[in-house]
Amino acid sequence: MKTAAFLLLASFASAAQATECREETYQGDSYTICEVDLVTEELRLFLRDDQGDILGSFWAVDAALAEQGKSLGFAMNAGMYHEDRAPVGYYLEDGVEAQRVISNAGPGNFGLLPNGVLCLRDGRANVIETLTFLALEPECVSATQSGPMLVIDGALHPRFLKDSTSRYIRNGVGTTADGLRAVFVISNNVVNFYQFGSLFRDHLELPNALYFDGNVSRVRAPALGRDDIGFSSLGPIIGVVKDAASSD
Repeated sequence: MKTAAFLLLASFASAAQATECREETYQGDSYTICEVDLVTEELRLFLRDDQGDILGSFWAVDAALAEQGKSLGFAMNAGMYHEDRAPVGYYLEDGVEAQRVISNAGPGNFGLLPNGVLCLRDGRANVIETLTFLALEPECVSATQSGPMLVIDGALHPRFLKDSTSRYIRNGVGTTADGLRAVFVISNNVVNFYQFGSLFRDHLELPNALYFDGNVSRVRAPALGRDDIGFSSLGPIIGVVKDAASSD
C-alpha cells in the first residue's frame, strides 16, 4: 500500500511539473499555447555547445542535455539573430553575457521601440521593457532581448495597427505579474501584430508580453506531438530541462 501511495504521489508531482501545452482558437485564429510553471520547472536558454558552436535546433539541444542525463521538454526559438545566429540584442546565458543591451531604435521589428527583455531568475521569469530593464538592473541568471514588446503594462504596443496587412506565423512570450508563470505562444496561421498582442492582453490577460520572431517561428511541444524542424538553424532557444526519464 505504501509503495502504491508513493507511486501515486510521484505521478501527481510529475503531472504538476509538466508544461501545459494546448491549442486554442481566439477571434478566428489558431494558436499553440504552452505554460511553464517557474516554481516547479527549470527554464533555460541555449545558444552554443561546449565547443562554442551554435546549437541551432531542438534536437541538438536535446542531444547536448542527454550527455548530462537530462532531456529537453517544451522549447521555442527565443529572439532575433544575425546570419551567423548571434543574438541581435542582449543575451545572457548562465551568467555569461554574449551581447550587450541594445536600447536605441533601429530597422526591423527589433528596433520598433519599445522592445524588451525576458529575464530568467531562480523560480521566476519576467518580461521587462528595455529602458525599465536598464533602470532596474535586475539580477538575471539568463536573459534574451527581442522586439517589439507586444504588451507593456497592460497596453498594446502603440504602433500596432488593427488592419495591418503584415501577417506571419509569429511567436512570443508573456509573463504573469508575479513572474511565476511564463506563457509561450506560436500562431498556427498568419496573424498581424495587433492580433497577436491582443491574444496576450485580452485572452491570456498577461500584463507584459514580448515578440520573439516571425516566419522562422518554431516550437517543440511533446505533449502535442509537435517538434518543428524548419529549413535553417536557429539562434537563441529557450526550453524546459527535465531528467532524461521524464517527459511532457
